[in-house]
Order: sequence, then structure tokens, then C-alpha cells
Amino acid sequence: MDPRLPLQGLRILSAEQYGAGPYGSMLLADLGAEVIKIENPRDGGDVSRQTGPYFLGTDPTAPDSQFFQSFNRNKKSLTLDLKTAEGQAVLHRLVVSCDAVMNNLRGDQPDKLGLTYAALGAHRPSLVCVHLSAYGRDNERAGWPGYDYLMQAEAGFLHLTGEPDGPPARMGLSMVDYMTGTTTAMALLAGVLGASRSGHGCDLDISLFDVALAQLTYPATWYLNTGHVVQRMPRSAHPSAVPCELVRSADGWLFVMCMTPKFWEALARGVGRPEWLHDPRFATAVTRREHRAALSDVLDAAMSRETSAHWMGLLAGQLPVAPVLDLPQALDNPFVQRVGMVQALPHPQAPDQRVLANPVRVDGHRLPGRVCSALGADNEALLVAAGYSPAEIGQLRQKGVV
Repeated sequence: MDPRLPLQGLRILSAEQYGAGPYGSMLLADLGAEVIKIENPRDGGDVSRQTGPYFLGTDPTAPDSQFFQSFNRNKKSLTLDLKTAEGQAVLHRLVVSCDAVMNNLRGDQPDKLGLTYAALGAHRPSLVCVHLSAYGRDNERAGWPGYDYLMQAEAGFLHLTGEPDGPPARMGLSMVDYMTGTTTAMALLAGVLGASRSGHGCDLDISLFDVALAQLTYPATWYLNTGHVVQRMPRSAHPSAVPCELVRSADGWLFVMCMTPKFWEALARGVGRPEWLHDPRFATAVTRREHRAALSDVLDAAMSRETSAHWMGLLAGQLPVAPVLDLPQALDNPFVQRVGMVQALPHPQAPDQRVLANPVRVDGHRLPGRVCSALGADNEALLVAAGYSPAEIGQLRQKGVV
């Protein structure tokens, strides 16, 4: 373990699977926390180990996939059946040395599986129990399953995404999952910090639905206070700042963002149209917004004369502008390589495996990474450390508890 990592010494048990929970705990593991991933031995562990189409190895007793490794870097794996009395006994021994227990189960499951502070606090009073669920644990939807796309639908994201004359559209990625995982990691750290000061732990609840709704930010404030309903704009444009939208080039698209008068002036001069600065239609932020369509037309006419690369060479650094890239172009971008955002993550079945790095740097260095352990690979070491004898471990294994 790199001694510079700020969360070294933090120990977390996490009953998690698939996306949001594993993403959040991976951020903590990258920063040095010991994250022990609890996986059910009766169903092959985290379901994402068996999520294709790109698998790592063919051993059915050690399922793994590229999808799984995208969310579980730097973690240990403990198989444990929490529905058994013996599994609960193992859990109680382990939490004595843990700072936090987290889960991303359905809202009605933590109580049933003994993952709450009420069930675990007696074993470690400073323990923080963090619950990531779809809709929360204390309402009529506690037992509902839920996923990112459903939250995007119900929280209004699809209403706000896409062209005005097109159907509702979701974001291309599961950003509600990732934002909820990030929020959960932040809440867990806040809880542990508070417990270190007071000596008392607590339950913390985060839901996909709440996080999705919270991301509505200023459109929500506008509606709640004035009744104004933000609508989809052509060219993925900002609702009020103009121009802040997609613009055509000779070979593709650019996204231009003139959020201040200085950037609008730099754009007009940069594309060789200084007269726009004196055109009464475009003279102020208000008139540009009133003449949004006309401004889009003249921008297209001016910028479609040259390629995206030409305009980037001329405008980059002078105003906020970026080329619209497809996925291969985005990942093969030389800038991505220069800043070190692609990380080698060797796997026994894929020694050349690469993933994206954690976006945090410590003292200028990217965080180290290793693949998540194989399913249950850390059972013996963790159980021995918790005081189990080889014979007791054998009995647990024979009963299918681990």
C-alpha cells in the first residue's frame, strides 16, 4: 500500500453489487481504504462478475468480467451468506475492526440482513452504517427494485435531454449511478469523521431517486419559485446563455460556450466576424437569447467553412470550446494519455488489461490500482484475522456460509 494514500487504515465492509455501490466504494479503495466486498457464495457473487460480453477466464467457480473490474478495483472479496446465523456471527466479528459497513441493497433488505446500526452498533459503537438504495428505507417504495434509467425518467432528465422535436432521451451513461456512488462515498467519509470525534456511529441513507432529483438544481429552483419550466433547446443549448451550443464545422461538430461577454467577443473575432459585436441582435446577452436561432445560423455559416481541428487550433484557450468526439476518439485522445487517465490493470487472464484511472491525484501522482480479488479469494486471511481457526473455517465452508 502506498503510504501517501489518505484513506490508508480505513476499513470498510460492503455488501454490494453491480453499479452505484461498487463505484462509490471503489473511489474509497483507490484512495487507500481497505474495502472488503461481501458476496453471496450461493449465487456466484456480485452479478456483474457474470455481466458480458467480455469475460475474464472461463472458470465458473471464479467468475469475472471487464464490466466487474470497471467497478471493483483495489478491493478484497469475502463470500458470506448473511441470511444464516453463522454468517451473521462472522459479520459481527468482522465489524469490530471496521469503521463502516455499507450496502446498496433494496431498501427493505438492510434490516432483514442485520446491516443497520441497531444491529451492529453494540459490536462497535463508532460504526457507521451506510445504505444506498433505489428509493430509501422509510417509505412505501422501500421494497421496490430500481435502476439509473428509471431515475432519469422520473426525475425529469429525459424531459430535458435531446432535441425539442425528438422523443425523450436518457443520458448516454448511468450518471445517476455514478453520482449516487460518489455521494455515498462522501457521506461515508463524513460519518466516519463525525464518529471519530463523538465516538458514536449512525445510519446514513442515500437513494438513487433523491440524488437524481437533487441534480435538477437551478431548473428546480426556477420552477419551485416562479413556475418556469426549462425545456429542451436545439443543439443541446444552455437554457439562458447564448451562444452555448453545438455548432457545425466542415467535418463535424464543436461545442462552444460563451458564458461571459469576453468569450463572446473572442468567438466573434476568432471566426473573423467582428461586425457581430455591433449587430444589435447580438450586442447583449439578452438580445442574443432573443435571437438565438439567427445566431445559430450565422455561426454555422461561418464555422462550417473549416474543420473542427482548424477551429480548435485557432480558438482553444481563447474561449471554452471542444470538439464533439466519438468514443474511440475520446479514449484515443493524446491529451488523455498525457495526463495519465488510462491505467494498466493487469489481470491473471488479461495481463494487458487497461481501465480508466481514478480522477484524483495525490501529490501529483495518479492512484495505484490492482484488480479486485477473485470471488472469495480473501476468505481465509480475513477469517483468520477475525479469530477463526482452520477447523472453524472448514466448517463454514462445508455449510456454504463462505
